[in-house]
Amino acid sequence: MADLTPTPDRPGLHVTKPDPTTPATATAVCHCGATATATGDNQVRALVEGYTANHGPAHSKGAK
Repeated sequence: MADLTPTPDRPGLHVTKPDPTTPATATAVCHCGATATATGDNQVRALVEGYTANHGPAHSKGAK
C-alpha cells in the first residue's frame, strides 16, 4: 500500500481509524506551510474542520 501521509511536496489531509475502538489519527500539510496532527476522534474532527475551512480547499477558493 502506498504511503498516504501528506508532505510539503504532497500536501493534503490523511485520517486513519483502523477499527471502531481505536482512536482516529490525522495528519495535515498545506502548501502554505501549515502542518497539524491530531489523535482522538474529537481532535481529528476539529483538525479536519479547521483544515477544510482555512487550508487545502479554502486556498483554491482564493482564501488565505
